[in-house]
Amino acid sequence: QVQLVESGGGLVQAGGSLRLSCAVSGSIRINVMGWYRQAPGKQRDLVATVISGGNTNYADSVKGRFTISRDISKNTVYLQMNSLKPEDTAVYYCYIKRWVPSMDYWGKGTLVTVSS
Repeated sequence: QVQLVESGGGLVQAGGSLRLSCAVSGSIRINVMGWYRQAPGKQRDLVATVISGGNTNYADSVKGRFTISRDISKNTVYLQMNSLKPEDTAVYYCYIKRWVPSMDYWGKGTLVTVSS
C-alpha cells in the first residue's frame, strides 16, 4: 500500500521560510513527484514537480522563491519555500505519479499559513 506523509507546514510571517517534506512508503515506481496547493475556496493548483530524469517545473507564482528537490534513496520529496507571501497560504498536497500503468497518489495535505 502506497502512503504519502507530509510534514513541515505551519504558521510563518511574510518573508519567512518553510520546508515541506513528503515521505513515500510502499513499493511503487515513481515517475513524478510534486506539490500542489489549495487555498480556501479555490481549486487545487500545481506548485512544483520533479520528474524521474530530474527536470523540474514550477508555477509562475513561485518561481525564484520555491525549490523542489528529492532524495531518491529515501523516497522523499521536499519543497523549500522562501520569501513567503500571504497569498501562499494554502493546504499543500504531496503528489506522486506512476506513468505505466497510470496512477496518481496524494497525501492528506499540510497547512501553510503566511501572516502579513
